[in-house]
Amino acid sequence: MAEVERTFRVFRYKQGQAAPSYQTFKVKAGPRTTVLEALQEIRRTQDRTLILRHSCHHASCGTCGMRVNGQEVLSCVTNVQELGAETVLVEPINNIPLVADLVVDMGGFYERYVDAHMPYIRQSEFEPDADLPEGIAQYTRYENCLECGLCVSACPVMGSTSDYLGPAALAAAWRVVAEPRGQDAGRAAEAALEWVDNENGCWRCHVAYECTEVCPSDVDPGGSIMALRRKLTGRKFRRLLRLER
Repeated sequence: MAEVERTFRVFRYKQGQAAPSYQTFKVKAGPRTTVLEALQEIRRTQDRTLILRHSCHHASCGTCGMRVNGQEVLSCVTNVQELGAETVLVEPINNIPLVADLVVDMGGFYERYVDAHMPYIRQSEFEPDADLPEGIAQYTRYENCLECGLCVSACPVMGSTSDYLGPAALAAAWRVVAEPRGQDAGRAAEAALEWVDNENGCWRCHVAYECTEVCPSDVDPGGSIMALRRKLTGRKFRRLLRLER
């Protein structure tokens, strides 16, 4: 494919402005140009005040999440030409407080993990016979979830209430229940179940599965929420049976 020109319509907002606006830019995109690369080109050559987040450029860090033509994506792996549109609409993700332009405040997103005692790092199950480099006791890996916030943005319930724990935190809670680790694993799993068993936890989900649809790491938050419901329902039935006896 040859280089093409695309129109980028970019969401703009700075603190203190009365309302956000949209600004239009023309960008040349080659066959491998990503949305993130196009935005960086805009910042380099057309408007140095454009604010966006990015880091790894290969879908590992989750920092470049945004909405492109109305769909939650990681901009670093979203090909401009493959979008098939002459105009590319770029907006920040939804349901998370806006800081400026395409950047949102992820502080509240991360705080939801603390109460459930979610482990961010665990021992890797991969390559068990691999030789360890000198000075490393064991291989570790991050959880598949990138904490990118795309699922929160796509969730229709998050748009109606900020009290809902949200798909990312609920999926993390299910990982604690499904993959217990350490000496206090049983206690942590029970605490996670108690944390999500309320009207703002897993029972608030409307089963739209938009969270699973946009997840770039195949975490399947929607499936995790349903697994939590099954686990809690089974636990409630067992408690009722014990009471009847």
